[in-house]
Order: sequence, then structure tokens, then C-alpha cells
Amino acid sequence: MTSSLPKCPQSLDEVDITSPDAFVQHGYPYPHWAFLREHAPVYWYERPGIEPFWAITKYDDIQRISRDPKTFSNKTDIAIRADPGEINQTSSTQTNHLLQMDPPEHAEYRSLVNRRFTPRGLSILEDRIDEISADIVDRVAAELVNDISRRGQAEFVSDVSARMPLTAICELLGVPRDRWEDIHVWTNETIGASDPEFQKGRTRRETARAGAQALFVYFMQLAEQKRRQPADDLMTTLVQAELHGEPLNAIDLLSYAFILILGGNETTRNATSGGLLALIENPDQMQLLRSDRSLIDSAVEEILRWTSPIIHFGRLVTEDVEIAEQSIAAGEKVVMWYPSGNRDEDIFDEPDQFLVGRDPNEHIAFGGFGEHFCLGANLARLELRSIFNHVLDRLDDIQLDGDVERLRSGFVGGIKHLPISFSAV
Repeated sequence: MTSSLPKCPQSLDEVDITSPDAFVQHGYPYPHWAFLREHAPVYWYERPGIEPFWAITKYDDIQRISRDPKTFSNKTDIAIRADPGEINQTSSTQTNHLLQMDPPEHAEYRSLVNRRFTPRGLSILEDRIDEISADIVDRVAAELVNDISRRGQAEFVSDVSARMPLTAICELLGVPRDRWEDIHVWTNETIGASDPEFQKGRTRRETARAGAQALFVYFMQLAEQKRRQPADDLMTTLVQAELHGEPLNAIDLLSYAFILILGGNETTRNATSGGLLALIENPDQMQLLRSDRSLIDSAVEEILRWTSPIIHFGRLVTEDVEIAEQSIAAGEKVVMWYPSGNRDEDIFDEPDQFLVGRDPNEHIAFGGFGEHFCLGANLARLELRSIFNHVLDRLDDIQLDGDVERLRSGFVGGIKHLPISFSAV
């Protein structure tokens, strides 16, 4: 199914930014977010079957909330419930994880693996960022693109973008190759629980629970293996880590691994798919990047701004506060819409244009600002640079070769299927 932007609403009552079916049909509801930015940047969004919340659509307001965890707490369901039967996919496991922690607890837990995700730390334990790039990212990217270059056609999501980040995060965690496909299936079920393709006759709740439980059971087995046979990987770091002089308990350890595999896999995967679609739909920008590869870094940042794979995060208001002259009461919920902030006319010149040379580009695709800035941002950038360099090196005349199919989700902006044709270089 190809996407077309929904019609611009004529009133606030017509605004729809939560319907998963609309995301499947149209992609992101940019006209609706634009209407809110202009008429009600802080809007009490109350619709049948949805837990009410304040919709935050302006960049500066998102920045303010992200930097103030005291007033806007993460100890809540970070994803909205789109209908009464849809569980919160990120909290369905009822565990304590980074995304729902406030300072100082958040910093203590994040510090356990934070150094692994710095530019230097991506070398696993040693200072060898070039080696990990060659051994993991560049090798995998080259293998994937070489494989499809022989065919002239590909389903880009399953052939490339779904496999690339999964390989990197599984190698970093120490997951053996023969379990990577299992991890792929279980993360699809957890994140895409609302999508019939992943439900396979089950309810949303059953699908999400099955995926999450399978991930937890597997990580429990992997953790025990790493205790017996430690290695230079993230799971070994977690099982050997101590907090306040004590090792992590099983729930904390498993929750950590759970959020790393979901965050490291799904977001980069969808930025990769959405990035290629953006280049296909903007052939002048594709050609500009081909002719001037020095633009690859700025192109990656524009892909991240353009795709904004995580659609929203929620926060719980802990005390009465005012945002953009709107009074918000303690106990109410605010929801930050990152794709809207990344199209804010007050921040970005020509925000609805995809420009690979955009500079400056202070996008908020990695969660805005503050302590919850994405832990895997450096890894994601490394992966995106590598895969797009290899795609441009090996594939020419890239065209859509069928319908684009989107994930039925209002939390993660995903493309399920992206069929392409091309000429091998």
C-alpha cells in the first residue's frame, strides 16, 4: 500500500494523531500535527477509547519537557493506548527499564553500559572503532548489498534494513548467529503487536506478551551462559555489573537486555527503510548524494529527521505547570510528538523538504534532549552511514517495484515492506 498524506483538518475536533489504521494508510499525519502547531501547540487530546493526554507538537516545548524530569516524570506508560484492547507495548512486561526511570536511578543504570555506546566504546571493550566498523557494520552491509545486487529486485526491509541493525546489536550482546531470526520474530511481535501480520490470529495482548516472554526466556538463558563463559560482549558486561555493590537482579538484567534489543533493532531498521524511500521519492537528492559523498553525514542526519522512527513518548506531570500559556495539572499526561517537532517551521527552514545537505540540523529523532537521549545514537549513525554508502556504491536506478506497506502502530513508525528494483553497478 502506498501512502498519501491525510487531508488537513478544518477544526481541532477533526485532528487524528493516534489511529493505527491511519498510520497504515497515510503514514505520519503531518497535516494534523501542522494544524496543532499553528492552532493548539499544547492540546488536550480526548477521543473515544483513548486515554486523554496533552499533545505537545512544538520543538521548544518538547525540549523543555525532555530537560525537566522532575516536573515531567518517566514513571508512566510512555506509549499511549490507542484503543481499550491495545496494551502499552513498551511496558507490557511490567518490568523496570531505562525508559521509565527518573534521575538519579536512570543515570546509575545507564552508566553500566554507557561507555559501550560512545564512539570509542563501540569497539566493544577496546579502542578499535575502525575494526568494529569493518568487522560488523561494513562487512554486513557489504554482504547484504552484494547479495541483492545480483538479482535486480529486492524486498529492502527483509533483505537489508531488518537484518543490518539486528546483526550489529546481536553481535554486541553476544547472541549467536543461529538465534538472530528468533530475535527478529520476537521483536516484531513486541513492537508490532497491533499489526495483523504479526498477530497471526492472536489478539494484540497475546501477540505482545508472546514476543516479550520469548525474549525474556531467551535472555535468561543467554545470561546464564555468559556467567559460565564470559566474553567481550554486552551481556557479559550486564551479568558482571554491580549497582551499589550488588549484582543486577534477574529482572533488571533482563529488562536492560530487552530494551537494548528493541531500541537497537527497530529504530535503525525503520530509519534505513524510510531513508531509502525518501531518496527514491526525491531523486534530485539521491543524485546529489551520489555525486558528492562528502554529504553522507548530513544525509544521515536528514534521514533521521525525516523518518523520526519513534513517534511519541509520554511523561507524567508531577506538579502544576504552564507550557505555552496552557495550564497543566499535576497527574495529567503530556505526550511529545517527535516527527512534529522535526517539522517545526520555527526551527527548520523548509521543514517539509528532504535535503541531504541540510545544515544546521538539530533534529530530535533520538528523543530530544536530557538524560533519555538515545543510548544507541552513535551506533545508529554508524550503521546508517555504512549501509547507504554501500547501497550507493552497488545499486543504481533504484525504483519502487510495488506497494509500500507500513506497520500498524502509532508508536514506532515502521515500513514492513519496501519492494525495489535497481541496476547493479
